[in-house]
Amino acid sequence: MDIEKKLEQLNSRYHELTTALGDPSVYSDQQKFASYSKEHSDLKEIITLYNEFKEARQGLEEAEEILEMGGDTDLAEMAQEEKKLLSEKCEKLEKQIKMKLIPKDPEDSRNAIVEIRAGTGGDEAAIFAGDLYNMYSKFASSQGWKLEMLDFSESGKGGFKEIIFMLSGTDVFAKMKWESGVHRVQRVPETESQGRVHTSAATVAVLPEAEEVDIQINPADLEFEAFRSQGAGGQHVNTTDSAVRIRHIPSGIVVGCQEERSQHKNRDKAMTMLRTKLYEVELEEKRKARAENRKSQVSTGDRSAKIRTYNFPQGRMTDHRIGMTIYNLDDFMKGDIDSVIEALQVQDNLDKLNELAEQQ
Repeated sequence: MDIEKKLEQLNSRYHELTTALGDPSVYSDQQKFASYSKEHSDLKEIITLYNEFKEARQGLEEAEEILEMGGDTDLAEMAQEEKKLLSEKCEKLEKQIKMKLIPKDPEDSRNAIVEIRAGTGGDEAAIFAGDLYNMYSKFASSQGWKLEMLDFSESGKGGFKEIIFMLSGTDVFAKMKWESGVHRVQRVPETESQGRVHTSAATVAVLPEAEEVDIQINPADLEFEAFRSQGAGGQHVNTTDSAVRIRHIPSGIVVGCQEERSQHKNRDKAMTMLRTKLYEVELEEKRKARAENRKSQVSTGDRSAKIRTYNFPQGRMTDHRIGMTIYNLDDFMKGDIDSVIEALQVQDNLDKLNELAEQQ
């Protein structure tokens, strides 16, 4: 479809919604009003850009007409300068509009469940898994997100064999999805007496939280088990069977939660995890279908792909998907990861933009 035609359709819809939101019958239907308000808000930015573009393009056409007429030298010089400025403005606005036309990932607005598991490297991998958890917890705090621990298995020498937590807030999955994959670390472990650099790894999986409406689960397909919580957590730990493990028989998926004092609360959180994992299975099928048509080099789904290397002796981090290297590793490990996430988002948008251009 021609971009101009698409923008005119969006413009028409925007004005329809503006009128509808002033209708008392729409306002009295709160569900419809909320839906229209969100759609109106989503369209507002691109329509504002489109109106600016049309205004700039009209000014550009007028400047070109003056130049074609010839005559007054001063007027021609002003028109030439105006043409240059408006040409640059039109080009900039056109790029912004194209970016806004890129379809959004419907999962981006969801909360996320993050799973970090120690990979190759033994104790050092577990310590690195703990470092990644600390990095994400600090990043979440900087974003104003809420972090809830769900389950964990501590390592004897520090860190975690596995740690699972939920992040809640605005556009959590939109940012965190880029963290899925294998994170490789190169550094001298504290236990290494010879000062040799070791390489180990941890795997991160980021799943969009599923709601009850997304996945329907038959209670007859579930097996429940209660057990005593393990690890640091207060006086309630190891005193009651408050921890919960749930097995989904048809899929074989097992989830657990031990962070709450109440077995009921742990069960609710475990069910959220189960729904999310079942939802992820459905999404994976869609991803595979999309991947066959996508040429993007930026992966958000392949957990077996090595996405980053953290080299501590040289103080650098390299993201292999976009070939980006930074040399402030200490700050990065303290949660200052936004610049890399933004670079990944920009590259993905450019890939999508190129695909849109090829389709026209």
